[in-house]
Order: sequence, then structure tokens, then C-alpha cells
Amino acid sequence: MTDPTSGAVLRGAVDLSSLRNRPTPAAEGEQAQAPASSLVFDATDANFGQVLELSRTVPVVVDLWAEWCGPCKQLSPVLEHVVRELAGRVVLAKVDVDANPQLAQGFRAQSIPMVVALIAGQPVPLFTGAVPEQQVREVFAQLLQLAAQHGVTGTVPTDGEDAPADEAAGEPALPPLHQEAFDAIEAGDYARAITAYEAALAENARDEDARAGLGQVRLLHRVQGIDGAEVRAAAAADPLDVSAQLAVADLDVAGGHVDDAFGRLLDLFAQLPADERIPVRERLLELFGLIGDADGRVLQARSRLASLLF
Repeated sequence: MTDPTSGAVLRGAVDLSSLRNRPTPAAEGEQAQAPASSLVFDATDANFGQVLELSRTVPVVVDLWAEWCGPCKQLSPVLEHVVRELAGRVVLAKVDVDANPQLAQGFRAQSIPMVVALIAGQPVPLFTGAVPEQQVREVFAQLLQLAAQHGVTGTVPTDGEDAPADEAAGEPALPPLHQEAFDAIEAGDYARAITAYEAALAENARDEDARAGLGQVRLLHRVQGIDGAEVRAAAAADPLDVSAQLAVADLDVAGGHVDDAFGRLLDLFAQLPADERIPVRERLLELFGLIGDADGRVLQARSRLASLLF
């Protein structure tokens, strides 16, 4: 986390100047809904000026995500849970980067999920990628300390939102193997989560939640602890190094660069002898399932893969 005392926390990395004075719908004569009517809300290109003003009262955590991003779907519920635990001392602004291109550009969101905080209108980088819940709690605790140092100590009314215990009590319990996987993910033990999801699928091959969770956790497990610079250098040095190319593709998907990952693997597939293509094809199919069969990038990549097969 970066100290914002300079007033230019992410100069060169984040440029919010074009959004600071953007008129809100209310200023344009339309009825506007306050962005912080709850602890978790959608931030948009149109209402971001209000979000910046809110950050002068309470720290705002900004979650940059997209519907196609598997790690985003893993992280967002964790962020929401921790924010609600803090009962108004922090709020969460969710930014769909596809629907809000100006915000995506302002934050230079080259990889997602990307999590940034706003304190007194200034951005503070927190982390990128999906991280365990305990790490999120630790980062948020540091964020509150930093906010206090800059006089941002307000709270936001919860408008009757349930406390975490009540919220948990009102939700149906997860199936045991799903709960085991969830607990393992929180602890950063992705191998145990994979085992739990595989067991759930062995019990019920139609368990789509387990199938989706398994794909996401397998990706997180593969990229955990990878030295990105090292594997990218290995992939650049040997374009036919299957292990290196698979690792870089995983990093690209985890960072939101889906087209880059698919292009890399399809190029590799096209160059390999037929008897060496199987691992690449299997990884492509797994990533297709992770992103979603209806996604346009998946449809385009499937079409190219089919053309290479026949």
C-alpha cells in the first residue's frame, strides 16, 4: 500500500482528473441516487465525482472487475463480506470496467481484479488478483490506519443492512464440500479447495457451482507463487516451450488479458506436432469453461481451434 501524503499517490499509473469535476446526473437536471446508499454500490463514469467526494469522509475501496473475469468472481464476495464486517467504516465501489471505459482508463486497469482505495480523493493501490480473505482483512486494517492519519474517520449509515452474523444466519448453508472448499480458499490452500470441489463433482457431475469453482481455483493454484518475469522470459526465449507458454497464458487470464492468453495458446497449438498438442488443447478447453462458453472471445477462439483441428 502506498502512502498518499504527496497528494499524487499513483501519478503515472492513475489519472482521475477527467472524472473529478464530471457533472453527476443531478447536476444535469436528472434525479440522482447517492452512490453510498449502501455499503456496497456500483460506481460509474457518471457518478464517480460523488464517489471521490465520499472518500473525504470514509475510505472507499474500488473493485475493478468484469463479468468474464473468473478471479474477479472469486474475490468480489470476499471484499463485500469484509466491508460489511467493518459496519460502515469502509465502503466498496464496484466498477465494471467493460461498462465504464473512462474509469478503466483512469485507473489504468491493465489487469483485473484490481483493488484500489480512495482517501480524501487520492488513490491508494491495494492489490491485484484474487487474494485470501485474511489478507484482505489485513490490508483493510492498514487502510483504516492510513485513513485516520489523514483525518478520514467517518462512517456511512448501513440503512438497516444486516450485520455479518445476521447475514450469515439468513443465508442457506453451503453443501459440506463447498464449505470446505470455501474455507480452504480463505486460508490460501488452493490444493485442498481443488480436492473438495473434485469430490463434490464426483458426488454430482451436474454440480455447476462446483465445476465453476474448480476451474477458478485450479487457475489460482497454478499462478500462486509464480515468478511472472521469469516465466515470461522463458516463454520469450523458447516459443515452443509448452510449460512456459501455459504458465504465461494462466497469468494473462488471471490478470484479465483473455485475448492475449487465447492467442498465445492457439499460436502454440498451430506450431506443435500433432502428438504434442494435447496439453495445450486441454488448457484451452479449461480456460474456455472458466471464461464462459457464451463469451465472444471464447466463441472466436473455439472457431480458430476448430479450424486448426480439421
